[in-house]
Amino acid sequence: MSSATQFPARMSVADFLDWCPEDGQVWQLVDGEPVAMAPASTTHARIQAEIARLIGNHLLERGSACDVLMAPGVTPHLERAHNVRVPDIGVSCSPGGDDGSLLTAPVLLIEILSPSNHRETWANVWAYASISSVREILVVSSVSVGAEVLRRRPDGSWPEQAEVVSSGELHLESIDYVTPLMAFYRTTRLNTPR
Repeated sequence: MSSATQFPARMSVADFLDWCPEDGQVWQLVDGEPVAMAPASTTHARIQAEIARLIGNHLLERGSACDVLMAPGVTPHLERAHNVRVPDIGVSCSPGGDDGSLLTAPVLLIEILSPSNHRETWANVWAYASISSVREILVVSSVSVGAEVLRRRPDGSWPEQAEVVSSGELHLESIDYVTPLMAFYRTTRLNTPR
């Protein structure tokens, strides 16, 4: 085992941030254990880039203080000392921005769902729901046109099931953004007339 892959049995967030190798591999800390993330498919990467571009343009046009970031590290509230999860996209509206290693107050977190990471993605989604600043969580399919939105209720609770969007417009209340769902798929093979 190389020194880059040796780590304590249960890492803290601080240990993880000190250890995390800069070898191009993306790592998460899940309950104290570093977990390497598989490289994204081309379709996944295209969807991720398009969503980040569209949301970034929306925030810029509105003069918003919010920032969109690709693959930011976030710490869920539960087991905070031993977890760093990495959503595909995060939006934060923190005054002065987040300049540290972790996004401290995300309002919107987005995951691109692939068949190979279904279980891990949804485990992350429910971990994100424990972050008090998060207002919405969007999960976008990479194998068909579709998305699921979880939106925090005014009383702070979350619905038991996500709102399914399979066509038409997608509304993200946390950043006051409305777009045709198909816009996310513009650069993929899924962008075909029906």
